[in-house]
Amino acid sequence: MKFRSISMLSGAISLSLCAVAGAVEPASAPMPTARPTIAKVCTNCHKAEQNTLRGNFDNISFKTKTIQLKIDDAVELLKFDEKTLAVINEEKQSGDVEFLKNNKLKKGHEIKVDYSVANGVKTAIKLTAKPPVELPKDLLASTAVVEKLVALGPEKGKYFLYDSRPAPRFLEGTIPTAVNLPFPAFDKLAEKLLPADKSALIIFFCSGVTCNMSPGSATKAQKLGYKNIKVYKEGMPAWSEKHYGVLTAQAFKDAFLDKGISHVLLDVRPARDSAKGFIKGAVSFPSHHNAAPLIKKMVLKQKKAPIVVYDDKGGVQAIAVAKELVKAGYGNVKVMTGGFDAWKGAQYMVASGKPATKVVFVPTLRPGEIEVAEFKKYAASLPDNVMIVDVRPQEETNAGMLKNAKALPLTELRERVGELPKDKLVVFQCNTGTLAEMAYHTSKELGLKNVKYLNAKLKIEKNGAYEITMD
Repeated sequence: MKFRSISMLSGAISLSLCAVAGAVEPASAPMPTARPTIAKVCTNCHKAEQNTLRGNFDNISFKTKTIQLKIDDAVELLKFDEKTLAVINEEKQSGDVEFLKNNKLKKGHEIKVDYSVANGVKTAIKLTAKPPVELPKDLLASTAVVEKLVALGPEKGKYFLYDSRPAPRFLEGTIPTAVNLPFPAFDKLAEKLLPADKSALIIFFCSGVTCNMSPGSATKAQKLGYKNIKVYKEGMPAWSEKHYGVLTAQAFKDAFLDKGISHVLLDVRPARDSAKGFIKGAVSFPSHHNAAPLIKKMVLKQKKAPIVVYDDKGGVQAIAVAKELVKAGYGNVKVMTGGFDAWKGAQYMVASGKPATKVVFVPTLRPGEIEVAEFKKYAASLPDNVMIVDVRPQEETNAGMLKNAKALPLTELRERVGELPKDKLVVFQCNTGTLAEMAYHTSKELGLKNVKYLNAKLKIEKNGAYEITMD
């Protein structure tokens, strides 16, 4: 497989490793948990390698020459040299194309980072962005083809549609009529879930053009003798841009409610029905006449926020509202199959009273993120047990700081970490949240436990007045 590579000078200033090489722990001390070097999903196709990290691109700071990588729930920070952040045109060898600066590498993109270690620190020397999977044209199924088949249904369309993503992703929503056959469990489940007819049309899809799970499933199915196999390479991301997905009542409970994942839940039944009982957290969205006016009134900036729609039986009205939401630009819309009847039938809790009528989405906080309201309280009157630390470069703090904040640039945090108290809550802030989050992870790595960061845009005037805005 060909990769697009970004070379990085090994002479860049690096971040320290979590443990000092050669340090010996007392016999009674517990062994530290090994930090993961490869994301679980990557292990389907790759093995862990020395001085290599595989995970998802999460953030970058050109001010501090730092890149942030997520490996499942863990975070790695590595230094780089900005001058080398360019993609080499491997085919034409005709110069460099700016990559990260032009936001061509999006948050969540799978990447491989090779690094060197010198004086106990990590330095990124090469970043490889995962390219689109290459497949023969006769193996591909387009969005238009999948649309037509789904509209017909499996019986009339004579097809079998399989979601190759792991079960947790499937539970969050899938393409209508799809069955979950996770690639990691393919060998175990194939005999049970694949059709007996080896000439039947079967289509696999997963998480988009760089995902190997549906192509891998197709290869395994071919080895089992199936003759009519297709891969919907664009997968769930492309489908969600144009269509609603589906999930069951149990999937909604397991994937969203039980995990505390932020979402918008719309009860589109008549108000008189929702007043008799509704799913906890639902917004009454009675749209039996026309959903468009209600959707137009929605003040929801986050177009990718998960929106789940239900009616009495997950039928006509929920689908109609879901279609209008997609048309309005919302790209993560799901219909709960079976609707409120399925919810009650599963004996899940039914809320009583008056449901909310205003649509609000509050994003789930990332690990270490502080509530904006809590930060404002500290900014107004700082308690003795709290310290606010501004980690922006000095030229920015010179232009204006919060009156009760301490200036400590991220680039100096490792050398000056001793200035931060261990008996207080330390809250990091910058002007976008990027440097603050990196400071949070660095300080945790250095042994501080009681730390948080502000993940918001913060504009500070010369006199210390400020304004916080959320994306």
